[in-house]
Amino acid sequence: MSAAGTIFNIQKFSIHDGPGIRTLVFFKGCPLRCLWCCNPESQRPEPEPGYHPEKCFGCGRCVARCSRGVLALKEDRTLNISRGVCKGECPDCAKVCPDKALAWYGKPYTVAEVMHVVEQDALFYTRSGGGLSVSGGEPLMQPAFLLELLEEARRRRINTALESCACVPEATFLSVMPHVDYLMVDIKHMDDETHKRLTGASNRLILSNIRAVRRAFPDLPLTIRTPVVPGCNDTEENVKATAGFARSLGAEYELLPYHRMGKSKYDSLGREYPLGDAALADERFAALQKEAKRIC
Repeated sequence: MSAAGTIFNIQKFSIHDGPGIRTLVFFKGCPLRCLWCCNPESQRPEPEPGYHPEKCFGCGRCVARCSRGVLALKEDRTLNISRGVCKGECPDCAKVCPDKALAWYGKPYTVAEVMHVVEQDALFYTRSGGGLSVSGGEPLMQPAFLLELLEEARRRRINTALESCACVPEATFLSVMPHVDYLMVDIKHMDDETHKRLTGASNRLILSNIRAVRRAFPDLPLTIRTPVVPGCNDTEENVKATAGFARSLGAEYELLPYHRMGKSKYDSLGREYPLGDAALADERFAALQKEAKRIC
């Protein structure tokens, strides 16, 4: 094993990211910039600091430890981070923070290190039909590491699931599929121009890749998902179009309800949450679910 990857979280006992009980490994790096992204710490490929001022007592230990002059205390004893200078190369500052106000999103893992965590719950996989799920960000932004991880999981007879936005070259997308047992792909919007506005990228490659994987791997279980976001894609027209696309490929279709749980992460990264106080009514989501089920 030689590849190394940048991972920002490993979550155990997940039940929403593939069949059974699963261990979910989050990769850093994503080609999209969705306005509602609930994992903004996944977007950039390199490790980066997250700061929670409500936990900080202004002791200054992190400032003293930083050898690059990236950190400084403001007059109110909260922390100023020169994020354009910090490259995530030396996360020692977080190690000396007694209040856990400073944390790092992302660190390097070897395949062996990931599999050590994954195999701790092998008994649950056997009993529930679960296994390893990889998510992000976009796992295929780190294709060599992802391929090696999936190959090793397959060698150890651990079921694998991949969550992808499919916005990568077709050859890259298809290269890992022989080692995937279950595929989940998000379609944010079926209209290309709207998709560009919402995510910063066209949906043409995404739709093409989904068609390509269905042709090349017709027996691979495939679920197409749409995160329903108020004011963005919560229309019957879009849900009908996406459900029809899923049905044409013999894929399952699932709607995911919008939530704002990622807002605190934007705050910790020093970024503004793009959607403000947007909220999705339960009745609206239920109506769209009903429409999706009618088609699929």
